[in-house]
Amino acid sequence: MSDKSEPHSGRLTVATGHQALSRLGAEFTSLLKRGGLEVEFYRPDGVDRQSPHSRDEIYVIASGSGTFVNDAVRHQFEPGEVLFVPAGTTHRFEDFTGDFATWVFFFGPDGGQSEE
Repeated sequence: MSDKSEPHSGRLTVATGHQALSRLGAEFTSLLKRGGLEVEFYRPDGVDRQSPHSRDEIYVIASGSGTFVNDAVRHQFEPGEVLFVPAGTTHRFEDFTGDFATWVFFFGPDGGQSEE
């Protein structure tokens, strides 16, 4: 079985994310869009320069560790964690290790979804 991932097949791997970023020379890239869902891979270089996003998002930490700031809450993170950020919320990764990378899932409408 090959480890090659093809976005159109619905299968993505961490290797796919790293390869795409290396090919583009970028810190993030969108790998899959379907309906209201967008899947990105993000690997900041030393500093996380994000600003609040217009849609709800979920991070799934692929590798590395550090501190995650989500509005006024700060906590340590490690691989395998799932982090939710409501639309419009200030957030960032700080003091992260050099191998830090994360999946990013944007979903729902602009402005976020209700808590129902």
